Amino acid sequence: MGPWVALAVAAAAACLVAGAVVLLRRHQSTEPRHDETPDVIEYITMMIGVVYAIVLGLAIAGVWQARVSAEDDVLREAQALHEVSDRAAVYPVEVRDKIRADVDAYVTYVDQVEWRYMRDHGTISEKGTQLLEQVRADIATRPPTTELEAQSYLPILDRVTAADDARSARGQYAGATMPALVWAGLIAGAAITIGMLFALQIRHTPRELVLAGCFSALIAFLLFMIWDFDDPFGGSVRVTTEPFVDLFPHLNLSGNG
Repeated sequence: MGPWVALAVAAAAACLVAGAVVLLRRHQSTEPRHDETPDVIEYITMMIGVVYAIVLGLAIAGVWQARVSAEDDVLREAQALHEVSDRAAVYPVEVRDKIRADVDAYVTYVDQVEWRYMRDHGTISEKGTQLLEQVRADIATRPPTTELEAQSYLPILDRVTAADDARSARGQYAGATMPALVWAGLIAGAAITIGMLFALQIRHTPRELVLAGCFSALIAFLLFMIWDFDDPFGGSVRVTTEPFVDLFPHLNLSGNG
């Protein structure tokens, strides 16, 4: 089931449940009906809605910020590796080609294998770490032999370190970023917020049923959006390997991750 199909099913189910509960409650209720809801219940309902709206907003901002940060980390990693390839021009041909070949091998592995590995396992792969360490070894184990190489030695190593740092940061955003406790609070809050609708004197008129259904569908949509954004590399708007595609066009990468 695709994510948008899941959203449609969840929204429809929320509407049906809300409508069914309202109708069932009105059908089974033996209490006298009142046209007005006590002020204290209206006030409590309003406060619960405001508090839950704030919590939802913070949750959406948190998962979106995690996605943006993951996207920035991928860009920093790709830029750092691109600079390593460019600065390798100061070395003799055989050394330069070795460095660039190892960089290309790492980038190709990230695009073709590691992105799917992160979605499946929620972490970066050991093989990718080994490939990046090979790039570092190509530079670190060869002492500079010319003044130009000596001037470029530390800057190139710094770029490898920057790529390694960005890779580690990328690994922190692999998998779900929202703690289970927060999810429990969001789901419980949704149940309480929707449940407070029935504390109001909702009648079974079409207008009120539509409003209750739309409100329930809205909360279902917002929870779905949080769930979809919760995994920066696995959702429907996931972070891709596009920066690697742009900076390493000769590798003909897929860009989909």
